[in-house]
Amino acid sequence: MSRHTMVITGGAGFIGANFVRMVLKKPDAHVIIIDKLTYAGHRENLDGLWEHPRLEFIHGDIADAETMGRVMDTYQPRWVINFAAESHVDRSIDNPFPFIHTNVTGTLVLLEAARQMVKRNEAAHRSNFRFLHVSTDEVYGTLGATGFFHEETPYAPNSPYAASKAGADHFVRAYFHTYGLPTLMTNCSNNYGPYQFPEKLIPLTVLNALDGKPLPIYGRGTNVRDWLFVDDHCEGLFLVLEKGQPGERYNLGGQSERTNVTVVDHICDILDEIAPCHDNPMVAPLGISKYAELKTFVKDRPGHDFRYAIDPSKIQRELGWNPRHSFPSGIRHTVQWYVTNRRWCELVTQNVYHRERLGLETPRLSS
Repeated sequence: MSRHTMVITGGAGFIGANFVRMVLKKPDAHVIIIDKLTYAGHRENLDGLWEHPRLEFIHGDIADAETMGRVMDTYQPRWVINFAAESHVDRSIDNPFPFIHTNVTGTLVLLEAARQMVKRNEAAHRSNFRFLHVSTDEVYGTLGATGFFHEETPYAPNSPYAASKAGADHFVRAYFHTYGLPTLMTNCSNNYGPYQFPEKLIPLTVLNALDGKPLPIYGRGTNVRDWLFVDDHCEGLFLVLEKGQPGERYNLGGQSERTNVTVVDHICDILDEIAPCHDNPMVAPLGISKYAELKTFVKDRPGHDFRYAIDPSKIQRELGWNPRHSFPSGIRHTVQWYVTNRRWCELVTQNVYHRERLGLETPRLSS
């Protein structure tokens, strides 16, 4: 096997697919993708890569112990990168049980499969092996108007999604301290960029605006997120794999805080420039001159965290990582990508999502 054989779970999802595209540009990367292909993981996210000689795809569930054990034994990967996750807060409010299955049970199964493989291998292989678990800043809870999340910030998850990711993080930590498995963990701020499923704020806003539909904004739109362009995140993850210290966590943030309403306004300004309302046949009949006129404030999300902001100084200081994209440049690239790739948006949402509001149902009490 290649020196850089890596198993990438969730490799057909948003961040995973962008990471796959990045690592396949490296000549010694042999990539095995494992993906369940749920509503947010799509073969279309990997278009142009399917014939790549160093890419293999396995349709599987990381909570399937037999499959994960077989994958580890067959490929003997140097690296395992776990992107696989249910990730939308609103969906976790509607039904938390799939989040436990994938995010907690799946991570545990994957850790155990990796541990058993490492036990059976030569000492040299064990010393080079790394298990990178990709997590979120939402495990830390919420911030007020000031302050930042640090690697030492206590966990205080406020949504079922965040709670499931916190549970997974704790298992990753435990496998390092109990079994000596060389684990690494990252917690990132809100990602944005190409291939993000259109239920999230930025792609949903772009697509609704182009179709002349209301642009829903939770509450008063004052909730703050720290935005990180997905390519910058992927570069940081690879650096953690290469240079990170086993047992450590690294926080990756874009240092680009914006309120939700500011993000929507920025998207509208870009669309006004590249797809003016009067030239858009879906919008022109509405008689509006600016996309911002479509903004609609809706009932807030239950338990909506007020603010997230990450201090990335540890990874900057110890590994030399810094994001290359500013928010203005990254959001322009992202908006243009969704404008250009309307067909992708249609394919991935067909029969599974119609831009409806999620997260307001009474949570179910059984799976």
